[in-house]
Formats: sequence, C-alpha cells, structure tokens
Amino acid sequence: MTAKVHLIRHGAHDDVGHVLSGRSARSPLSAVGQAQAQWLAAHFAREASIDAIHCSPRERTRATADIIAARVGADVQVVEALDEIDFGEWTGRSFDTLEQDPAWHEWNCNRAGARPPHGEGMADATARAVGHIDALVRGGWGGTLLCVSHCDIIRGVVAHYLGLGLDRLLAFDVDPGSVSTLLIGGWGSRLLKLNGGQE
Repeated sequence: MTAKVHLIRHGAHDDVGHVLSGRSARSPLSAVGQAQAQWLAAHFAREASIDAIHCSPRERTRATADIIAARVGADVQVVEALDEIDFGEWTGRSFDTLEQDPAWHEWNCNRAGARPPHGEGMADATARAVGHIDALVRGGWGGTLLCVSHCDIIRGVVAHYLGLGLDRLLAFDVDPGSVSTLLIGGWGSRLLKLNGGQE
C-alpha cells in the first residue's frame, strides 16, 4: 500500500527568524501564523479524504493542527516523535547571539555529526520522525496523513526519503505554513511537493 504524507510546518509566530524557539514553553501563532493555518485548512478541505492528523506537542504545531482539523473533520493525535529538536542550551537564544558561537556554525556545516550543547543530534531527531512514519507504512497503513511539525524535522524526513545526507539540509527551505508531500510505500518513495504554500 502507498501512504500520502503531507509534512506541514506550523504557522508563523512572533519569534520566527529572530529567536531559536526550540522546545520553549510558549510560542503562540501570530496573526500571520493563524492566517497561514486557515489557508492550510481550506487547502486540505479540498482533499478527497484526510485520514489522520499527527502533530508535535508544541503549542504552535497543536494550534496549526487544530485549525486544520476543525475544517477537515479529522481528529488530532499528538505524537512525541514529531517534536522539535531539543536544542539544549541554545533554546530561546536569539539568532544574532548564536551567530557569535562557533558551535552554531559547526552545527550548520555538519548536521550529520554536530550536536547542540546538551541537546539532540540531527540524526537522532530525524530517526524518531522517520521511524514513526515508517512504522505506519510497514503496518499496512495506506491513507492520507498530515504531520504538523517543525522546519528541521521536515527537512530531515524529506532528506531521508530522497537519500540525501543530513549535511545537505540547508540546500532547501521549509517555510512557516508550508506543505511538503511524499508518497511512501513498499516500493520506495517519491517527493510530490516541496515547501508549497499560499501564493
């Protein structure tokens, strides 16, 4: 069987582009983020069927998923495997500050091997998200799944199914409120859309 997996990055919040929110306790959707989630809801309401919505436990992903779910009539399941990377000591720091940290530059040049201080490596974060999706596919699940998650988690999942090394993650963008779509089955996988969004 073949599963269609839509990887959705949560809508924007006020810290996007300024602060590494990571697993911060609060990062509610901004007005822009709510509008992005409403657009996603309208977009997926046009799908023939949405069989399941899985989301990260962060506030911004749950809010995005709830707005979509209210429109498409599907339940939301919170899945720890889709959670944001644990950025450890970097959580909550501004990007301006991080730019002064050599370890931050190492992280962005060596995603396959570097690790945030007291945080989670990219390989581990990718493995848990891919493991969740693979378990569904191996179990014979063949429906349409929405996974509402985070930029680097989505990058890692896409890279895995395309056979790209983790050091290539910054070669493509995953914007707030965007959709990237994969077909996944026993035959392999195919990318249908990358970083799609409101025109």
